[in-house]
Amino acid sequence: MVIAADRGGTIRESLAVGKEYTQARQADSGSLLAEIASDPPKIDREHLGTPEELPIRGPQAISEAVALLESRATPEETDAFKRFCLDVAEHAAEATKSGDFLGIGGKRISEKESAALDQIASTLGIERATQSPAPAGDAEG
Repeated sequence: MVIAADRGGTIRESLAVGKEYTQARQADSGSLLAEIASDPPKIDREHLGTPEELPIRGPQAISEAVALLESRATPEETDAFKRFCLDVAEHAAEATKSGDFLGIGGKRISEKESAALDQIASTLGIERATQSPAPAGDAEG
């Protein structure tokens, strides 16, 4: 949902997602989260529908995954999965700046991406970490 929120940066955002999956596999070896992270999701355009349908179908898919975990996993494993989902989305959003010119200025997370992150957090039933945006001159490149 975050990658589709704004145009541009899809490759960097996809790489950021891949990195988060790799880190989860390595850091939580042997856990349910590591098992989930060992098989990154495939994009099923038919299941998620058109870009217009994504804001409805995306949260439905998230809710279905959480409901499945809640019925089969421990509360700790479910919480770890929820945090992982939001972390992946946040890192994807932070992978590229928007509104910059030749790498100068811009925002790490666009307003549309922030709205998508808020929707994901709400669907997961967790809070987003409050981060104050880095000043434009201090942004990573």
